[in-house]
Amino acid sequence: MPLPPPLTDREILAARGPKESVDPWQPIAAFVEPERQADGRVLDVATIFLANRECPFRCVYCDLWRQTLDEPTPAGAVARQIDIALDRLPPASVVKLYNSGNFFDAAAISPLDWPAIVDRVRQFERVIVENHPLLTDERVLRFQEQLGTQFEVALGLETAHPDVLARMNKRMTLDDFARAARFLVEHDIAVRAFVLLRPPFLSEAEGIEWALKSIDFAFDSGATCVSVIATRAGNGAMDRLQSEGWFAPPKLSSLEQVLSAGIESGRGRVFADTWDIARFADCSRCAAARVERLCQMNLSQTILPQVICDCGREDRLA
Repeated sequence: MPLPPPLTDREILAARGPKESVDPWQPIAAFVEPERQADGRVLDVATIFLANRECPFRCVYCDLWRQTLDEPTPAGAVARQIDIALDRLPPASVVKLYNSGNFFDAAAISPLDWPAIVDRVRQFERVIVENHPLLTDERVLRFQEQLGTQFEVALGLETAHPDVLARMNKRMTLDDFARAARFLVEHDIAVRAFVLLRPPFLSEAEGIEWALKSIDFAFDSGATCVSVIATRAGNGAMDRLQSEGWFAPPKLSSLEQVLSAGIESGRGRVFADTWDIARFADCSRCAAARVERLCQMNLSQTILPQVICDCGREDRLA
């Protein structure tokens, strides 16, 4: 069956529910959790979710728009959010500044605020931000010059399936991703990639196959780390695709299979995003143990024994 045409910006916006109320002077969330580093150490990483202007790209799978502003972020607001978050958090060695979009979108984070941001995060061993490949250019280098510590940029690859990627409304090609990754690597900036497990238009088996191909593509492009995210509905557009038969969420066993194969490849760190993934399990009795197994595999980058359950469900084995 031929794939449908991509949803337009207008269709994606029309399918949305209401946004949440967001205070530009308060971080959305902040926490510290351990993460394995490229050199094998497990360090505490502070993740700060910043409140800022909504991303200009209307990706069909994204639900991060819910906690964003409609207007440009006020001057000084991001630095204030970082102050509040760091005051609340325990010490950490690495910091992630995630902003539901693109760090180098000037409407989200003004370059005029960079010096204040740098003053607050240069104490960390490594600083990680997220950005769209099409916004990955000389701006990144100017920030790197001010930063003066190890720098990493997370890029959303989503999928290496060219036809599916074209329907994500991300407005990029695989060549765009590869170019951005090479640009960063050439300037000593580390790259991590986000990969979706079973985006729309793929079956369960195809979702596994293309997640693994996407991991390989990310590493081929220079990434040292890949985070695999189970695709879900709930943003309006994905619910529409699900109702039309173009999307179904992946099984937890598929995420387990992809993480194991990714780690086994030995090409770099592969993480399973474990946020709210118990929902993908068929059996509530073994779900918690299976999620914990994934968390421990993230940290050890080794394949741990499967969790075996007597639930009798098809999805019971890792």
